[in-house]
Amino acid sequence: MWREHAPYQSTIDVTATENKIYAATPYNLFSVDRSTKEIERISKVSGLSETGISRIRFDALSKKLIIAYSNSNIDIIDDKGIHNVPGFKRANISGDKNIYDIYTDNELSYLSTGLGVLVLDVVRFEIKASWFIGSGGNYVKTTGFTRSGSFFYAATEEGLKRITANHPNPANFIHWQNLSGSNGLPASPPKSVVALQGKVLALVNDTVYIQNGINWNVLYGDGWKVNAMDVSEGKLFLSQVDNNGNGRVQVMNDLGVVERTIQQAGAIAFPSHAISVNNEVWVADAFEGLSHWTGNSFELYRPNSPQNIALGEMVFSNGILYASAGSVNDAWNYLYNRSGIFQLKENNWSPYNQYNYPQLDSLLDFITVAVDPRDQSVWGGSFGGGLLHIGADGQLNIYKQNSSLEPAQGDPGSYRVSGLAFDSHHNLWVSNYGASRQIHVRKNDGSWRAFSVPFFITENAVSQILIDDADQLWIVSPKNNGLIVFNHNNTLDDPADDKWRIFRIGAGAGNLPSSEVNAIAKDRSGFIWVATIDGIAVIQCPLDVFVTGCEAILPTIREGGFVNYLFKGESVRSIAVDGADRKWIATANGVWLVSAEGNQVIANFNETNSPLPSNDVKSIAINGKTGEVFLGTAKGIASFRGTATEAAEEKGNALVFPNPVPPGFSGTIGIRGLPENSTVKIMESNGRLVYQTRSLGGQANWNGNDYRGRKAAPGVYIVMAVNDNKEEKAVAKIVFIGR
Repeated sequence: MWREHAPYQSTIDVTATENKIYAATPYNLFSVDRSTKEIERISKVSGLSETGISRIRFDALSKKLIIAYSNSNIDIIDDKGIHNVPGFKRANISGDKNIYDIYTDNELSYLSTGLGVLVLDVVRFEIKASWFIGSGGNYVKTTGFTRSGSFFYAATEEGLKRITANHPNPANFIHWQNLSGSNGLPASPPKSVVALQGKVLALVNDTVYIQNGINWNVLYGDGWKVNAMDVSEGKLFLSQVDNNGNGRVQVMNDLGVVERTIQQAGAIAFPSHAISVNNEVWVADAFEGLSHWTGNSFELYRPNSPQNIALGEMVFSNGILYASAGSVNDAWNYLYNRSGIFQLKENNWSPYNQYNYPQLDSLLDFITVAVDPRDQSVWGGSFGGGLLHIGADGQLNIYKQNSSLEPAQGDPGSYRVSGLAFDSHHNLWVSNYGASRQIHVRKNDGSWRAFSVPFFITENAVSQILIDDADQLWIVSPKNNGLIVFNHNNTLDDPADDKWRIFRIGAGAGNLPSSEVNAIAKDRSGFIWVATIDGIAVIQCPLDVFVTGCEAILPTIREGGFVNYLFKGESVRSIAVDGADRKWIATANGVWLVSAEGNQVIANFNETNSPLPSNDVKSIAINGKTGEVFLGTAKGIASFRGTATEAAEEKGNALVFPNPVPPGFSGTIGIRGLPENSTVKIMESNGRLVYQTRSLGGQANWNGNDYRGRKAAPGVYIVMAVNDNKEEKAVAKIVFIGR
């Protein structure tokens, strides 16, 4: 079962059906029922073909919703479902295939693209024609299209062009007349063209021109930038911003008279598009979501979600997900990302950033996060802004000069925190990228101490920290430096007994497949899994890491008739370990689930075979209690309910989902909260055994069939989990509902 967690606060387009308002984000859709105000999220999980929308439009005649994607794919939604029209995406055409606008007329949709105009038959679900109307028949970027009277009009980079709507050969460029540069219409290319009350309006250089006969006159222009020009219910809607960051929507008639100005902080910041339904205005805003205006009052619609894409580290603690939303580039330079840290608690997302807490205005690019197991307070690392502590009481504290942290050499104002981890003594360890003393510890008494890595490492580059079962630090060192191990012998104030080692490429040097390490993880055996730009290594001797001969091994996997090193040639971004000790592997080509030993591929998820929003997977975190796997991608977070949870430590009632089981259910029934690798028996109330299996970690799965493959009859079933000594460890009941 999949869930999506894409941002919904930024809306880029809006359209209306008979009973719903649809708003598009750069990623997905959501709808608002005009009567009940109920919100529905629509994404790849719901059946959309893509993640990444450019425009939407409802065709009232055919009653179909057209969705154009930024990769030139097209979906059409009607009462029969979602229909994909992939012809333009698949077309072997080079050039700008973006879809910039959609105009509907007589069950046809005219798509303004970077190549020209495409004619989409929404009834047959096919591209009917393509009009390349640039000079000489070349491609020309087209950003708007409309019909007025007996003419079609197209806003192109070469000017405003028109042709008679009944022309037998509109695909021939020679039949298109260029109106720009004459009769009062500037030669500059128009950004948009619409028809209002039988008149044609063109947007040129943030000024609206209206056609009167053969002449063009200025209808409106006041120096504000115009993001979009829309026509709805016989009115013109201009979505505008000024140089000071103010936004507004101007509503006017065909005479250029402004009848209404919609301007409100917290609702209108950067309007994208606006429409009217029964004289009530709906505004899509790039920062504030979707707003509904009745008179001077408004309602905001923002489906609960992260405010932005989360590209940094994700961790779970006590059932709560913390996602650092910042990032650095490949050269480990900061990117001024202001999104902060997002928290998912009880299915509700909350942000910690400067937009919600102004005192965080200097903390950008959060890339690492850790949770104190004592009080569940949160620590976040900003790549340049220092260390943030979010207390259990919500109090915020920032650590820079008031700690042992140091600025990066050559960048005196930049305190780059790039890795965080707690050891078993509740000491917080901190990677301080670029500093002369690269490793710091905030001891459990609040005092600080700093350590210098005794090897030359380019740019003093340090990032992720992992604490092993002996409280040793494993520290990723980017910039092709390798993997550092630090043993302080539990004497933080006595450096004389400290031990250091570095793993790099090649036998004798650590035997990593590459010295460019991206991430590390510890499995349930205490082994250290190392993700590099050239595959995976495993260090099976972490407790003997300072003994001669402890080197990484390279797992092998059979692929067809060949044996190869695990993910050889692939840049592995992140590794996470589930309750059955299986490894989830993040790459630029999707996510993979491999067996505990790494010698077998169990599953692979990508954009094509799953609702994964992007193949570009950056990070992975697993909720050990539920088995849900969270995947941070370039297009947002998605989560997948895995089949393994962490083992229960004590006897208790198991949790079954779904329960009760509805009629006709054909999915998998999950039973979690079990002892590790226990035998799970499912019995009728009279004790007759129906099914038996073994748990994966702390979770077992059942398809609802007995040993003969017959569906379980309606009634109550008993779940019994026992260990190898036949000791009862968990009990639950499953109820099957009859029709």
